[in-house]
Amino acid sequence: MQIIGPDVLVFGVDDVPACHEFLTAYGLDAQDYTPEKGGLFTGLDGTGLEIRRRDDPSLPPALKTGNMLRMQVIGVVDEAALEAVQAELSKDRQVLRLADGSLRCQDDQGFELAFRVTTRKPLDMPGEKVNAPYHPARAANAIGVSEDMPARPRSLSHVVLFVPDVDVAVGFYRDRLGFRITDTLTGAGPFLRPQANPDHHTHFFIRTPVYMQGCEHLAFHMGGPTELMLAGSRMIRAGFESFWGPGRHKFGSNWFWYFKSPLGCNVEFDADMDIHDDDWAPREAPMGPEAAQAFLFQYRDKWAPTGGPGGPKP
Repeated sequence: MQIIGPDVLVFGVDDVPACHEFLTAYGLDAQDYTPEKGGLFTGLDGTGLEIRRRDDPSLPPALKTGNMLRMQVIGVVDEAALEAVQAELSKDRQVLRLADGSLRCQDDQGFELAFRVTTRKPLDMPGEKVNAPYHPARAANAIGVSEDMPARPRSLSHVVLFVPDVDVAVGFYRDRLGFRITDTLTGAGPFLRPQANPDHHTHFFIRTPVYMQGCEHLAFHMGGPTELMLAGSRMIRAGFESFWGPGRHKFGSNWFWYFKSPLGCNVEFDADMDIHDDDWAPREAPMGPEAAQAFLFQYRDKWAPTGGPGGPKP
């Protein structure tokens, strides 16, 4: 099925103004926002997060765990793809066609889903260019970094879900919606990508007890590692708490930097994720630090060496 991936993730939160403060510092644009009702927060291509009060009657019911994720809005290529989703899922569950043309249903573990023809706007923006000896990518006199260069999230990348039954989760997304497993962390779960998206993953499932079911983290793509490092550093200086990173994952190869958020989950910057086609052979490795990251940095405020090799040490 010609599914692209998440267009919007919908949350019912405890503190709308705190979410506004966090997400605008993160770099998303607030649309139709009020402190009383919330609003839509978008990256540069229009994908994003919808934030509402937890008790907003327009929201789908919460999971029994009370996790703040209330719905995934998944984009598909065109109307034919939407009809294919409807035909497949209507075989064994109620699928509602709403007035705006979108579909509504639940997956096999109770997560609320909507499907629509994607509204994302393709970006005509170059990615980061890296000069290498004998193969420069940037033109002469084009500098690679500056303190005030833009570093804004470009597109909603992926969502990671705590699920009580990984096999059931995989069965729904792979066997019913055509997602493909790219890699698996044994003891946790698989990374999956939909057919119309070459990214290493748009979804990752982690096996957890029932009482933990919900969203573990979500991520937006940045234009490259430099943008990620700048955006993360700006978050630190604004007073937000780093959870993990900066570093680089092994599976997917993406650079990462996670921050604690008032959405009840972590929010990640990512950059330079691998892309795959149907010739890719999935890998598997035990879950743990060796599999989770190729390397990991520890943030430190600016420092400069002084005194030469024998001088003072930091």
